Amino acid sequence: MLNKAVVPLIVALFGVSSVAQAEGWPAPIKALEAQGVEIIHDFEAPGQMTGYAAVANHQPLSLYLTVDGKYVIAGPMFDSKGVNLSDEPLARLVSKPLADKTWKQLESSTWIGDGNNNAPRVVYTFTDPNCPYCNKFWNDARPWVKAGKVQLRHVMVGILGPTSPGKAAALLAAKDPQAALTQHELQRASGGVKPLSVIPPEIHAHLEANQKLMQQLGSSATPTIFYKDASGKLKMLQGAPQAEKLVEVLGPR
Repeated sequence: MLNKAVVPLIVALFGVSSVAQAEGWPAPIKALEAQGVEIIHDFEAPGQMTGYAAVANHQPLSLYLTVDGKYVIAGPMFDSKGVNLSDEPLARLVSKPLADKTWKQLESSTWIGDGNNNAPRVVYTFTDPNCPYCNKFWNDARPWVKAGKVQLRHVMVGILGPTSPGKAAALLAAKDPQAALTQHELQRASGGVKPLSVIPPEIHAHLEANQKLMQQLGSSATPTIFYKDASGKLKMLQGAPQAEKLVEVLGPR
């Protein structure tokens, strides 16, 4: 069911009120919670049923408690015209608050800006200096970055190899981190930036916080990319985007 790494993020987002509510939830709802489904909030549902907005496997999930309180139906509810009645409460109670919180956490993380600070589009990517797919994404994004259309914000982590933490620290400690990152990516085939042998405590703390955030957001691989699609919906993508996906992530060229 739900990856336990995301539970602290959900609790931090929705606070203790949902935890307190759980004490009064019906037995079928508590049973699902015991299996790892995170129950966020209840809402009014048609047919005198009670709806519950939940999260399972990092995805919003609607639950409907039958009138007798004995059974739960999981999944979307449709009316006679085929309209999905679960979309609105899930968007309001789960998807939008969680997306807003995630974006703010990414903004507050320790990242290296790549591109114009006033670029109309911002894309966050968890980057390891030794990651070949991070390097591919960096190269593929050059037309958008150079045109001033996108700023990539590299949330630095050091997880792939023995030199990864030292290299990430060296980039963060550089006088001009953006220039250092550019030089590293251009010279990655020959080793790139020289790793720091001793990582300053402050930078070590930043790298640990970035890695923790990455895990909380449900990822263990680089690059993991967070972007907003044309409708403003937050999306996550793991791995370097294929050519046809780049326009969705970075916008029109």
